[in-house]
Amino acid sequence: MALTGIQIFKLLPGTNCKKCGAATCLAFAMNLASGKAELDACPDVSEESREKLSAASAPPIRPLTIGYGDTATKIGGETVLFRHEKTFYNPTGIAAMINDSESDADIATKVKRFMNFQYLRVGLNLRPELVVVKGAARLAEAAKAVVDNSDMSVVLYSEDTAALKKATDALAGKNPLIGPATMANCDEVAKIALEAKVPVWAKAANIDEVADLTKKLTAAGVKDIVIDSGARTVKDAFTDSVAIRRAALGGNRDFGFPTIAFPCEITDNLAMQTAISAALIAKYAGVVVLSDFDGASVFPLLLERLNIFTDPQRPMTVVQDIYPINNPDENSPVLVTTNFSLTYFIVSGEVEGSRVPCWLLIKEAEGLSVLTAWAAGKFSGDDVGMFVKKSGIEEKIKHKSVIIPGYAASILGDMEEELSGWKVSIGPREAAHLPKFLKDYTVS
Repeated sequence: MALTGIQIFKLLPGTNCKKCGAATCLAFAMNLASGKAELDACPDVSEESREKLSAASAPPIRPLTIGYGDTATKIGGETVLFRHEKTFYNPTGIAAMINDSESDADIATKVKRFMNFQYLRVGLNLRPELVVVKGAARLAEAAKAVVDNSDMSVVLYSEDTAALKKATDALAGKNPLIGPATMANCDEVAKIALEAKVPVWAKAANIDEVADLTKKLTAAGVKDIVIDSGARTVKDAFTDSVAIRRAALGGNRDFGFPTIAFPCEITDNLAMQTAISAALIAKYAGVVVLSDFDGASVFPLLLERLNIFTDPQRPMTVVQDIYPINNPDENSPVLVTTNFSLTYFIVSGEVEGSRVPCWLLIKEAEGLSVLTAWAAGKFSGDDVGMFVKKSGIEEKIKHKSVIIPGYAASILGDMEEELSGWKVSIGPREAAHLPKFLKDYTVS
């Protein structure tokens, strides 16, 4: 159970040394209780207190990482049943299945194709991260072919523990998720996992067996576990996923682990697998496994995942930067607006549709729209003017002209004072009017 700020304060040194960045130990305790600070920020906390606080502050669903490098996938660590209560933290891993009966050449071709499914959105690169390699005879060779020809992380799937051991050794340093660990073989799989220091996925016969299986694995020393309830129907997969999350948040540590689901073993139809995955991403799966990837399956799942795992208390934003649209040059117009993602997409879409080459300056405004940012003092004339000067746009253009949103017309005077020698023009209020405005606009 989470501790209150006062309970945490009683376990802190009480020196008010400010080394943590807070003014007092009480302030630091309150920050810890609200999740705004990490215990490691306090250098003087005793080991006894650290142990108590770490245990009390541990999330009900244990976090763990699968894989390595850019595709390392952190799952678990969730604290709420509904996103609006706080937020969901670690996005669902999206995986495709490869069988070890495929040749190394075919596997290389397939994973290179998988790597092409990457989409830039709101300054983030959205892509699937995982490949499940299933089999026995060639499991190690197939897994090696995946990592040799891609940067994708691996889940090993074999009921042959000798093959699993060989493949795990072949992926030394790649941190694969290995399994399935069942009631029959969990001791052997646990031994492999502990030697290699990798996480295990545990496959129960049904949800009633999950607790017994996780108890056996934890008793063997395995801490990083991913639960597969064994469900292979849509109804059971969905209800088990919800039941496991509810049990974990209710304090049942035997269910306090992320989950893995296999829509690819529920149906052969990829479109149906995508629909099932969409439901399970929304309802708590830590990893979903499809039989293959194509654009029609990957993109909607990535987009859904982005939306679900975005903090609902913070607007979705775009990185402050200079965005070239339609291949602009040194004589192209310059527009400036806020970093609210919806504003960016609407404005950039209209500019792109106009076919007029432009530079779009996106200013940090805490994710607020233009009018809201202006009202909150986040898009004032002197502030925007300073941003334009420091953005580096002057190195890309020969002119000194900039267009501001029509809803921010009142900042014109302050901007002209800040940007001495610049021509500041007021653009249309509605983005839909940008194409005509830009076609009639003359840089000076």
